Amino acid sequence: MQELESLRSTISHVESVEELLGVERQFNYQVELKGRITRDMIEEISRLKGEPDWMRRLRLRMLELFEKLPTPRWVRAVEEIDLEALVHYAKPQTEAVSSWDQVPKEIREYYEKLGLPEIEAKALLGLGAQFDSEIIYFNLKKKLQELGVVMLPMEEAVKRYPELVQRYFMRVFPPEHKFAALHGALWSGGVFIYVPPGVRIEQPLETFFFIGQSMESQMEHSIVVADKGAYVHWIEGCSAPRLLKYSFHNGMVEGYAHEGATLKITTVQNWSRNVVNFNNKRAVAEAGAKVHWVEGSIGSKTTYTFPSTVLKGEGASTEIVGITAAKGPYWKENGAKVWHLAPRTSSRVVNKSISAEGGVAVYRGVVHVQRGAKYARSHVQCDSLVLDKKSATLTVPHDQVFEETAVVTHEATASTISEEKIMYLRARGFTEDDAKASIVLGFVGDILKDLPFEYAVVLSRVIELEFGRLSKVG
Repeated sequence: MQELESLRSTISHVESVEELLGVERQFNYQVELKGRITRDMIEEISRLKGEPDWMRRLRLRMLELFEKLPTPRWVRAVEEIDLEALVHYAKPQTEAVSSWDQVPKEIREYYEKLGLPEIEAKALLGLGAQFDSEIIYFNLKKKLQELGVVMLPMEEAVKRYPELVQRYFMRVFPPEHKFAALHGALWSGGVFIYVPPGVRIEQPLETFFFIGQSMESQMEHSIVVADKGAYVHWIEGCSAPRLLKYSFHNGMVEGYAHEGATLKITTVQNWSRNVVNFNNKRAVAEAGAKVHWVEGSIGSKTTYTFPSTVLKGEGASTEIVGITAAKGPYWKENGAKVWHLAPRTSSRVVNKSISAEGGVAVYRGVVHVQRGAKYARSHVQCDSLVLDKKSATLTVPHDQVFEETAVVTHEATASTISEEKIMYLRARGFTEDDAKASIVLGFVGDILKDLPFEYAVVLSRVIELEFGRLSKVG
């Protein structure tokens, strides 16, 4: 407990991740590729990575689709993204190492301020850390290797396990919109995890993604596979310092839970304000499998993230939980999509959003029940806390039910912090800032309790810092 309080105190004196990490620094890179996205650029990325021909050809197919597909109508802030002005591949002047002492000091300091080495020592069995376009730190405990678990930087997995990677790579999430195709052409970094049949990994694995400078695009690709009866929990962390301009994040996560497996994916996104954040996330659940998503979306100027599950086999289930914080004149979408394709499948979606100081938080979701998915069950619950009159929340559910035996329900609530609540807590010794933060934490408390304790501590502190100092109430 004392160790966790020490970890919490690391960020107790700052108001945001931008204050914690400071203004972006200038770094020199081994390679930088920027400008118009052409066949030559894609070929050069593939050559630099030493990829097999199948991956080079996949990238080129994705480029063709990107050039043909229209821009999605539902995307805001896309006009702010000048793809030709961005660096699409930034390779740091360091190779992947397995000791934090070997990470260049100016980069290591970022991860130390975020408490990553401490969390790894206390809670993780495997960790990869990405800086801009490449994994620069990677460590897998020997225990996992003895169990036959594969956890590798994606570039390495593509070369060492090509047949295994090809079974899943952009097959769980095909290039169905323009930005997914763009990702497929430019992807760099990410991790591949495979857990053999019947193997249960009780401690989490993690990959942490960091954007170091303005005017970069980061497009990591991660795949997490739990084979029959296996169990794995993967944590995805994201952050950036205070950027002087903007950067574009367009990552992808593909998950696959084979028959009877359990796959948990937890994301803690704590971006700085000048990140435009797109995510492409989907998992498949076979018969009797379970997929759990937890998505904590803090920071960024614009976010689109819709964790999705395809319930492919009979008795498969999913739970998708989201926390969205929109503080300031920013637009955040954190939704969920579920496809019920087999009988007796079930889904539960819980989305909590907090809006303040002109922020807009949006839940956009889809529940699809295919004809023949008998006795499917789905429940969606959206709870919103709106902290002032300048802010807003929107709930945009879309139910597509083609099976008469299915039961699909949706409920939504919206509330505010009243003066009475503040006065009640003030009378019991709380300062006004502490009272506001306590009410917000109580609002999301049922979600925080499901996180690994170390991450619940850190995320709760981040939420306190975001919402403890508000200009006015009501």
